[in-house]
Amino acid sequence: MSVARTYVLYVLLVLSALSPGPCRAASAVDARYREAVDTAVARGLAFLAATQNDNGSFGHKFSKAGRCPGIIALAGMAFLADGHTPNTVPYGPVVTRCVDYVLRCQYDNGLIARGHHTRGPMYSHCICSLFLSEVSGMVDPARQAQIDEVQAKALHLIIASQQVQKEAMYRGGWRYQAFENKSDSSVSGWAIMALRSARLNGAPVPDESIRDGIRYLLTCRNPDTGGFGYGGPGTGVAQTGVGLLCLELAGHHGEPITVAAANCLLGLHRGIGEAGYRYYTTYYASQGMFQAGPEYWEACAPWLYEFWLPLQSEDGSWGYNGKYADTTYSTAMIVLSLTVPYRQLPIYQRDETVPEP
Repeated sequence: MSVARTYVLYVLLVLSALSPGPCRAASAVDARYREAVDTAVARGLAFLAATQNDNGSFGHKFSKAGRCPGIIALAGMAFLADGHTPNTVPYGPVVTRCVDYVLRCQYDNGLIARGHHTRGPMYSHCICSLFLSEVSGMVDPARQAQIDEVQAKALHLIIASQQVQKEAMYRGGWRYQAFENKSDSSVSGWAIMALRSARLNGAPVPDESIRDGIRYLLTCRNPDTGGFGYGGPGTGVAQTGVGLLCLELAGHHGEPITVAAANCLLGLHRGIGEAGYRYYTTYYASQGMFQAGPEYWEACAPWLYEFWLPLQSEDGSWGYNGKYADTTYSTAMIVLSLTVPYRQLPIYQRDETVPEP
C-alpha cells in the first residue's frame, strides 16, 4: 500500500471512529437481540482488556495460549469488530499492544508463530497476517511501515507454501506446517482469508493464489450434501462453514455450489453446540451464513444468540477447557461471531449486491 493511501485511510478511519456506535445491518433478528448482544460484547471486550499484559499478551504470565500471536491477533480483531481502532479510547491502546506483539513475533523466514501452537504454526501465521491487513491503514506512520515490512514477508511465505509440490488432492491448499506437502480445509480457510484481505488492502496477491486455494477447497466438497470435509470430501459443520465463507469472500455468491453449502450448513448449525471445536465452528458458521444472505442469517442468528449469550461468565468471558487455547481465544471467537452484523472488519463486509431483509 502506498504511503499516500495509508495516510488517507488513517485520517478517514480516525474520523469514522468518532461516530457513535458500530455500523449494524438492518435485520429484524438483530434488532430484537441488539441490546443483549451489545451488552455481551461490551462485557467480553472489557474482560479481554482487563486481562491484557503490558507486552500485549493476555492472561497469566504462564499461559501459553495467551502468548500465542495468533490468539492475540484474534483478540485484536475482536476489538476492531466492535469499531475500536488504534489511537482511540477506550480500547485503542489494547489494539495497539496487540499489533506490536504480533510484529515482534516474526521469524527471519517470515513465519509469525512464536511460543505456542508449534503443532500448527500456519494457523497462527495466517491469522496474524489477516489481522495485520485488517488493521493496516489505521495506525500511525511508523507502525504502518513496520506492518508493511512484516506483512510482505508473511504473504510471501503463504504464497510460497502453497506452491510446494503436492499430490493432486492437496494441490492449492495449506497445512499445519509451512511448506508441508499435504493440505486441509481449516488452515486453507485462514490462508485464503489472509490473502483476500491483503489483496483488498492493495497487496500484490496473485489471482491464482486465491483461485487455487478455492480449487483445493472444492476437492473437499461432498457433492451429495453440498457440505465440505477436512482433508477430502465430507460434511463437517466447521468445514462446511469454512467452505461457504471462502466461496462467498472469493465472489461466488449465489452460485449453485455456494447455495448448496449454505443449505447444508443451515441443516447442521444447531449441532454446533455439541461440536468438539465449537468456538471456531461458531465463528466459521456465523460468518458464512451472514455472507450467504439475509434468509440464512435470519434463520441461524436466533440459535447463535440464544445458545451463546447465556453461557457468558460473570467476568465477561466465555470459558474454555481445551488443550491448546484458553478464555482469551474463546472470548475473542464468540465476540467475533456476535459482531458479524456490525460489519466493521473490512474483509467481512458483505457484498453490496446482497439485499438486506
